[in-house]
Amino acid sequence: MLLTIDVGNSNIGFGLFQGSNLIHRFRCDSNRTNTSDQYAVFVRHALALRPKDSFGTDAPIGHIDAAIVASTVPSLTDAMVAMVRCANGCEPVVVGACTQTGMPILCENPHEVGADRIVNAIAAYENVQGGVIVVDFGTATTFDCVSPRGEFLGGAIVPGLRISADALFSRAAKLAHVELTVPPRVVGRNTTHAIQSGIMFGYASLVEGMIQKMRDELGFPCAIWATGGLAPVIVQLVSAIERVDQNLTYDGMRIVYERNKVP
Repeated sequence: MLLTIDVGNSNIGFGLFQGSNLIHRFRCDSNRTNTSDQYAVFVRHALALRPKDSFGTDAPIGHIDAAIVASTVPSLTDAMVAMVRCANGCEPVVVGACTQTGMPILCENPHEVGADRIVNAIAAYENVQGGVIVVDFGTATTFDCVSPRGEFLGGAIVPGLRISADALFSRAAKLAHVELTVPPRVVGRNTTHAIQSGIMFGYASLVEGMIQKMRDELGFPCAIWATGGLAPVIVQLVSAIERVDQNLTYDGMRIVYERNKVP
């Protein structure tokens, strides 16, 4: 089995593959003070919650014989590598500048492109086999563009939905925290609905505007895919998004692992 580890600024996502099938996924907070042993204990306990017949007759953790890490938090990358070595006795693939991704990175400095953005782009292109824009709603919201020939062209990075809301609440003393849900109308008739309208409809307009500007600039047909923990919150308001795939990052890591697997 292959363990895919997506290390983000807010959460660490784990996906367990049996062949090309994602059979289990779970996550934890990105705690920079945790040791590799603590993360190993968490993974063991998370897998133990899965019924044994989902994995076979042996303990689930014993089936993991391969792993890949895509990290945007350098301080946690080493902890994940050490965890895999200790708990599973294998050397994980770490997505980086020297990894064979099969996707040309046509940016001024390919080393600066986040591993999560690369694997998202790879997974989306493998499905679409054409031009695609991937919108990842995470701590930051990223827009990544892939050409019809499967080249990573670049993209845009904006503050995430929750970061934007938190910034508003922290700087405006009289505005209380509100639930991030869609209000009944754009023109709010009370302060709560006015804040929700500005955050939700305003952010949706940002996303739609960025997608349209990218389409205009690229000049070729693009599918629009979305992923990320906050995707379900906002995609209902963005008609341009054609598909939401919460497993996109895991699938991209699986593809990259296959391309780097030693025969």
